[in-house]
Amino acid sequence: MNEQPGQGEDALDRILQQWAEVRPELDVWSMAMMGRLFRATRLVEQGVVAYLAAEGMERWEFDVLATLRRSGPPYALSPKALAATMMIKPPALTHRVDRLVGRGLVDRELDATNRRRMVISLTQEGFDLVDNAVEGHVLNGERLFSALDRGEQEQLSDLMRKLLLSLGDTPPAP
Repeated sequence: MNEQPGQGEDALDRILQQWAEVRPELDVWSMAMMGRLFRATRLVEQGVVAYLAAEGMERWEFDVLATLRRSGPPYALSPKALAATMMIKPPALTHRVDRLVGRGLVDRELDATNRRRMVISLTQEGFDLVDNAVEGHVLNGERLFSALDRGEQEQLSDLMRKLLLSLGDTPPAP
């Protein structure tokens, strides 16, 4: 079942072998792709979650803080813009922001330029936490993908982008 000799078997090889034995006429290649994508996603997510837990954060907390940090000065967005950038629904964001306000990592204030609008901004503590964690997050990502050389990583990224676009993935509105 292995495409390249010497790679060893993964969990999907046995599943594909079983299907080949009971339904030899069935081309199960798409199952191999889906299964490997699902398994890789779970394993990478476990590595990310473990790193962030060691930094004192849950993944969703890092996502909110990192979104505000990468937005640039003044590190503040409206709830609508923050939810759209994170690709989540506003009610889910409200709960997350409430918890981050409680931890002192973000502030929720009226927009000085439009008093009918709220703005979510990083506190200094939130800024410091995410700014320190992002460097380790990048190194953790390098570790998680270290089985692939840089060219293979770029090829995989390009192929995943092509797949995502074909499935209707679009960037959030600016």
